[in-house]
Amino acid sequence: MAELRYNPLLRDWTMVSAKRQNRPNMPKDFCPFCPGSGKVPDHYDVHLYHNDFPVLSENPPVPDNVGGKLYQTREAYGRCEVVLYSPDHHATIPDLPKENMQKLIQLWCDTFSELEKDPKHQYVMIFENRGEEVGVTMPHPHGQVYAYPFIPLKVKTELSSCQDYYEETGHNLFDVMIEEEKAFGERVILEGKTFIAYIPFFTDYPFGVHLVCKTNKTAITEFTNDEKEELGNMLQSLVGGMDCLYNRLFPYMMVMHQRPSNLEDPKDYYRFHIEFYPPLRDKDKIKYNASSETGGWAAANPTKVEETSTLLRDAIQVYLKKKG
Repeated sequence: MAELRYNPLLRDWTMVSAKRQNRPNMPKDFCPFCPGSGKVPDHYDVHLYHNDFPVLSENPPVPDNVGGKLYQTREAYGRCEVVLYSPDHHATIPDLPKENMQKLIQLWCDTFSELEKDPKHQYVMIFENRGEEVGVTMPHPHGQVYAYPFIPLKVKTELSSCQDYYEETGHNLFDVMIEEEKAFGERVILEGKTFIAYIPFFTDYPFGVHLVCKTNKTAITEFTNDEKEELGNMLQSLVGGMDCLYNRLFPYMMVMHQRPSNLEDPKDYYRFHIEFYPPLRDKDKIKYNASSETGGWAAANPTKVEETSTLLRDAIQVYLKKKG
């Protein structure tokens, strides 16, 4: 059974897929994403793998007859792809050679471009889950790309807020946030010609970095080769720095926020950016979302980001020295 169920309280859709309960934990002596497994090419640099347990699919089953007038159901139409970063079972983003990192970014671009051609796809989201702390069952370095038949609520809210601000002030909200972060300075982590990374004033995660495009581009497909190279370098530095914070693989959820598909480009008021949601608040301490945060969406940060920003900046320098 796979379907979408409408939540009238939030005006949003819940994806339901019972067969995902059958997802396996990877055996210690076998990895389907490693060359030689028979599941992937014997030779690859990066590879697009069709998800074995998709919550959205091109040929979804008819929804169960469990709804009503208020409780609507829809077919779970869409796509769920897996993006393999490397044939090396242990090479995560900061470990990739620069050429491999650029191939990964190009695969993200190609996949985004292909998926948004389908008029039923309203939003294409590129993301990565890293580490057991966020539920990863396949440790081979990989990310995912989902094509949704709706715009996810968080993105929809973000777009609406940015549009309202633009209509009220005539300014792009991201330009104003960047201006404030640069003026204050202490939360800025890295800055290049096209991108800037900072831990926002308002984030609810101790190391919740935002990597933001400084020009009016709203999708990864719009970047030049030089901009893609800068993006890759900054991603590697950020994640490499995170790993150096506590000398361990740093768990996180990473999501690219881009424009919706098949709608007018919101470039006047929106901006391509990447958000990190790392659950660690110390080497072996997890920041859990408890009742207030989960039930009320009342965000709470147990740390002062002006202090965690300093820690991450210093850790990035350690990573860069190690990398040479």
